[in-house]
Amino acid sequence: MQTLFIAIGVLSVIIFIVSTIMIYSHLKDRGEKVSFLWLRLFMISYANKYKKLTKKETGKTGYLFYFWIISINIALISAILVLFIS
Repeated sequence: MQTLFIAIGVLSVIIFIVSTIMIYSHLKDRGEKVSFLWLRLFMISYANKYKKLTKKETGKTGYLFYFWIISINIALISAILVLFIS
């Protein structure tokens, strides 16, 4: 059971990293000022920029924002469950 939660957590972290880079790329393609060097520090503000930008363009929040939020929350829950199980 513990290995299952570890696998889910690792997969969620990978999805989080990929969606972070995709949000960065989307913002950069749209001409927003973003820095890859400071990505870890400013990612929350970049995600909010992405949310506002996609909402303005399409009327709906972009799917990457949901991948980003859900994946990090699943990773956190998985880590907590692994700690409780062991």
